Formats: sequence, structure tokens, C-alpha cells
Amino acid sequence: MTATDRGATTHGRAPLAAGLGRALDEYLAHLGIERGLSEHTVAAYRRDLTRYAGFLGERGRTALEDVVEDDVTAYVEAVRGGDDGGQALAASSAGRAVVAIRGWHRFAVLEGRAVDDPTSHVRPPATAKRLPTALSTDDAERLLEAASVGEGPVPLRDRALLEFLYGTGARISEAVGLAVDDVDLAREAAAVRLFGKGRRERLVPVGRYAVEALDAYLVRARPELARSGRGNAVLFLNTRGNPLSRQSAWAVLRAAAERAGLQGHVSPHTLRHSFATHLLAGGADVRVVQELLGHASVTTTQIYTQVTAQTMREVYAAAHPRARG
Repeated sequence: MTATDRGATTHGRAPLAAGLGRALDEYLAHLGIERGLSEHTVAAYRRDLTRYAGFLGERGRTALEDVVEDDVTAYVEAVRGGDDGGQALAASSAGRAVVAIRGWHRFAVLEGRAVDDPTSHVRPPATAKRLPTALSTDDAERLLEAASVGEGPVPLRDRALLEFLYGTGARISEAVGLAVDDVDLAREAAAVRLFGKGRRERLVPVGRYAVEALDAYLVRARPELARSGRGNAVLFLNTRGNPLSRQSAWAVLRAAAERAGLQGHVSPHTLRHSFATHLLAGGADVRVVQELLGHASVTTTQIYTQVTAQTMREVYAAAHPRARG
């Protein structure tokens, strides 16, 4: 059923203008047939663009070629506050709507239905940056202790895995892809060779606690796990002697977090965030942390400085007698 057949309305408005309705039907058909998008995705585009087309109709626009940049920016402002009669949209949802609108107008230009694209200079609303979540040092210690509960090789492996993630800031994909030969546990200069995004190699020091946990795992646990497999060279193995998967590593962390009684979402990336945040809080230079994390740009790493600055503000507000009004 097309937008024209339905006599599409948005939030009690009159049906779409015929020109806009036909243009919308053509674009949705293009998305579904030529670009092969799913019915669910096309339905989402239909909702966003029907609302937009209804707004255009109220501004007297009857075809896409009549639309100007001011119409688009006015619509974005209207949906952010619900001023068009619909539900107010969060910045992320309004941004999705802008993407849909931009695609429709570009399609109209390419198909010769319009001369200009009024969305070319319209930017989606800025979304608030979410600061990475980091564990406190006490919570990190509780988590690591909870990983080694029980007997046998698995608790030794789990403790080694989490100590390694927290002690090196490695991504979970980097950790489960490690070979035994990638880790040098020499007491005075223990280090691991990690391969990040784009196979970018970096050498990261391994701290004493991680060294001890890895050494215990390699001596007392890994040989037993490896007996079930076929001589795999990967460092972290599952109970069948095969490489530990990312999903299994996630399960290790979730189980330890539950045993430790930690509240909220704890992921492997939480340990990476905690690694960076605790280093910076301890006085590490941001460029050193950048190298340890394997970030191509220091700008990516600087978000962690916001975390430590926020912590300092909270401590100041709670502790200083002149901080409270």
C-alpha cells in the first residue's frame, strides 16, 4: 500500500499532497527493491518521512523541488521539541530522521525530480557524548578476586584473562587472538605484543599481578586445557582445548561481575576504560596512554581526561567546605 493510497496522515494532519506522496512512494520502493532494505527498515523510513512530508505540507510545499534549507532546519527544530504535533525526539532519533530526509532529497536530485538538495548544509543535532564507564580501584579488585573462585584450571584461566585485560588495556579481540609466543613474562621487562585495528602493532608492558596470574595459568592450567585440543598455539583456551571465543570471554566477565556484586553494565571495554582512567588519575601522560591503548589519535584518548576531571569535581564538591552552597 502506498502513501498516496493510504491518504497518509501524520498526527491528525490532512493527507499528504499528491506530489509529495508520489515522491515518497518512489523513494520507498527504491529502498526496498533496488537497495534491498528489509521491510522493518523501510517501515522506519516511512514513519520518519511521512512525518516530514506532513510538516512540509503545512508549510505549503507540495513537491520536493519546492523545499528549501529553511524548511529542513525548521523541521529538525520542530521534532526536537514536538512542536509539529508529534512526539519530541531525542538528538539521536532526530539525527536518524535527518539521515532519512537527506537520502530522500538526494534521490530526488539523482532522479531529476529536483534541481537542488536543500539538506546539503543541514547537520544532525549534536548528541551528548557519553563518558566511558570505569570501575573504581576497589571494584576492579573485587572483580579480579571473584574471577578466581573455585578449583581447577578454569578459575586460573579466568583470573589470568581479567588480570590481563585490566593490566594492559587490551581489547577483548586482541586478548582472545593472542598466541603464547606474543607474551614475554620476563620479570623485569614483561610485555605483550598486541595487534589492534588495521593490524597496528604495539608493545605494552604487563604488570606484576597480571604476570603472576598468567604464569599460574600457563604452568598449572593451560597444559590441562590443551590436552583436549590439537596443540593450539593460542594463549587463552576453552575446556575443549580450542581458542576462547569473544562470547566466552564476555561470559567469564559477567560471571565474575555477578559474584563480585557489581552493579550496572560491566563489559570487557569497561576494563579497558578502567585501565586508561586509572593510569591518568595516577599521573600518566595522555600520549603514553594513547600508545598503550593503540589509539591512532590522541583526541580519542582525551575523553578519559574528562572522566578524571569529572571525578575530581565530584570529590571537591563532596569534601571542600566552601564547595557547597
